[in-house]
Amino acid sequence: MPLFDLVILALIQGLTEFLPISSSGHLILLPTLMGSADQGLALDVAVHVGSLLAVVLYFWHDVWRATRGFGQVLRGNISNADGFLALCLIVATVPVVIAGFILKITGLNEALRSVEVIGWTMLVFGLFLYWADKTKPEVKHADGWLLKDALIMGLWQVIALIPGTSRAGITITGARLLGYERHDAAKLAMLMSIPTIIASGALLGLDVVGEADWALLKDAGIAAAFAFFAALGALALMMRLLASVSFTPYVIYRVILGIGLLIYAYS
Repeated sequence: MPLFDLVILALIQGLTEFLPISSSGHLILLPTLMGSADQGLALDVAVHVGSLLAVVLYFWHDVWRATRGFGQVLRGNISNADGFLALCLIVATVPVVIAGFILKITGLNEALRSVEVIGWTMLVFGLFLYWADKTKPEVKHADGWLLKDALIMGLWQVIALIPGTSRAGITITGARLLGYERHDAAKLAMLMSIPTIIASGALLGLDVVGEADWALLKDAGIAAAFAFFAALGALALMMRLLASVSFTPYVIYRVILGIGLLIYAYS
């Protein structure tokens, strides 16, 4: 793939992965609207790996806590907050892994990759995020994450398998519906992204084993690096702005893009 296309692909993935505007929707739209060939699964995996490294680095302390706690979960002896955090992340991830596997083996995931679907999900779930953010109280915090809430947020995350929904957006919406403070809702959504990206990357990776050559590996490395820096910058900016700015700017973007895509699809 030409270097320019690689950079555009990586920047779009990096900038949109952790913002509530749907990275998968943008990645599907990229070849459709630009008239170029689909980037392929190998590069999809690469840019997701870059994004994954960014969120791990940004939340390294919480990631380290969850990693230590995972050992407690395996031993069946959860003795502190680290183990409970790991358990909550596992519970929140199970629904989307099961649903994603079902969509893949049935082929329904491909049927959902259309401009019309992305247009409607951009618009509807953008407005849903706005309603939840503006009407629900901010009374819960990430340190008090409940197992029940983790499961509910995990079920909301399943909807993100529909392109254009936004994994970050729908899990933030779910957290705000449960009354989590805006900044902590985003934090929990970001932590939930780590096992989800690992699971989806592993699933996609099975499809590209044996297909990679040196040229593709080089392209994948470049794409992953650009996605990493773009994702890290976008994530840091969003988390900082949430101290004073709501999710409304992202909702406005989603509504404008959604209406534009529906006009494009039905004209």
